[in-house]
Amino acid sequence: MAGQSLPKPIRCKAAVCRASGEPLVVEEIVVDPPRAYEVRIKIVCTSLCHTDITVWRSNVASKFPRIIGHEAFGVVESVGEHVSGFVTGDAVVPTFLGQCDACRSCRSSSPERTTNMCTTLPLSDSLGMRRDGTVRFRDLQGNPLNHCVGVSSFSQYTVVDVNQLVKLGDGVPPKMACLLGCGASTGVGAAWRLAKVEPGSSVAIFGLGTVGLAAVQGAKMCGASKIIGVDLNPDKEEVGKSILLSISSTIYLVASRPPKRQRKGMGVTDFINPSQLGETPVSEVIGAMTGGGVDYSFECIGVPSVMADAFRSTKMGTGMTIILGFNENNEPVALPSLELLHGKRVMGAFFGGIKPKTDIPILAKKCVNNELELERLVTHEVGLQDINTAFDLLLQKKSLRCIIWMVK
Repeated sequence: MAGQSLPKPIRCKAAVCRASGEPLVVEEIVVDPPRAYEVRIKIVCTSLCHTDITVWRSNVASKFPRIIGHEAFGVVESVGEHVSGFVTGDAVVPTFLGQCDACRSCRSSSPERTTNMCTTLPLSDSLGMRRDGTVRFRDLQGNPLNHCVGVSSFSQYTVVDVNQLVKLGDGVPPKMACLLGCGASTGVGAAWRLAKVEPGSSVAIFGLGTVGLAAVQGAKMCGASKIIGVDLNPDKEEVGKSILLSISSTIYLVASRPPKRQRKGMGVTDFINPSQLGETPVSEVIGAMTGGGVDYSFECIGVPSVMADAFRSTKMGTGMTIILGFNENNEPVALPSLELLHGKRVMGAFFGGIKPKTDIPILAKKCVNNELELERLVTHEVGLQDINTAFDLLLQKKSLRCIIWMVK
């Protein structure tokens, strides 16, 4: 950085979480310059994820005050020492999961052994930066403000480790780029990178939230011929129709009557509301629809009993169940051992199995080429001053993704 003026602290606005479960306070803060291996970015837009709700509700008082948020799109404002590959003005997506390209995990490439869990800077809920634990945020009284998963995107400016930053090419709409930072990449990646859904295969997706609908798009992109959406919320039938009709020509609600067959189109081909099945298990209905079970099932809710339903809905011998849902209480999952013995498989998926720096640019290109239609996951948009509205919408189950524009 010889010959260049060193970055200085920046005053900007941020939505600060000062206590568990309380409305966020939009206030002026100070963001320090990036240190070695760090990049300061200007956040263009961010969005709200269920993980943010979990962090916001945390009952650990020592974690507050805190700036949360982790799904975002921004532009590089300045870089610290030893940073290569990023310059001011680069379009970037920060990610909660890092990729150093040097540790054994990041260099893994064997399909059977690959993992996206970087060991150089492992995922943690550290209250500061991952390399030294110190914070880059202060309020106007000089008091430190804690970080969240190394991103803290509910601030107009934030500082991110270089390992947690993905550079994008030109032409990616900010809203779509934002969703690639978590939910969309998780769902698409689980079908594309982890399960490697094969053309002509059958898929069941339990939970049609953002991650579930992204998994639908991932399965469609891979060429699955039958994609069954399952959701208990009676409103999701209409939500599914309004969002997914562009993907599939017809969506059927399966209740006590046999499902109709779709004649054309690739996408969600059937919709099951388990609350309308009476005493019939959803796995039995799916088995009847598919001649013994689906090739792949994705659990996107985080409920152990639903995880078991997803497992039972797969085909004997080759069925694969991908667990994407997060259970806050870490409850055990009960699976029938005989079905395991018969060859069914279960896999966990963190961030959909994608490697951020490797795979997010590929997904971004697919968005630009209209192979992915992530904009359909955006149901609301607000400015930073109205960020608490985004919380209300998600808590009331009225939104999928709400885009929060940091300057509006």
